[in-house]
Amino acid sequence: MAQIVEQPLVTVSAKFTVTEGELRALDALAGYGDEAFIKMFYDKMGKSYLQPYEKDLREFLRSVRVLASPILSRADSARKAFNKE
Repeated sequence: MAQIVEQPLVTVSAKFTVTEGELRALDALAGYGDEAFIKMFYDKMGKSYLQPYEKDLREFLRSVRVLASPILSRADSARKAFNKE
């Protein structure tokens, strides 16, 4: 006989909006690379709060590196074309 087992699943995602300056700061922060950023953070701030989310932080920093630079590059190009620089 078939069994039906209830397995509820709750997921969370959030969307946030940043200014151009905030995006540039985030891009610069991610530009240090996962290892350098995490090592510095652990050395200066400790591991207790961040370590449980290290895998997620690495994924986030990779996403920032992939997504932020092209956005900022297009903004720079548009500004240059608009301002005829």
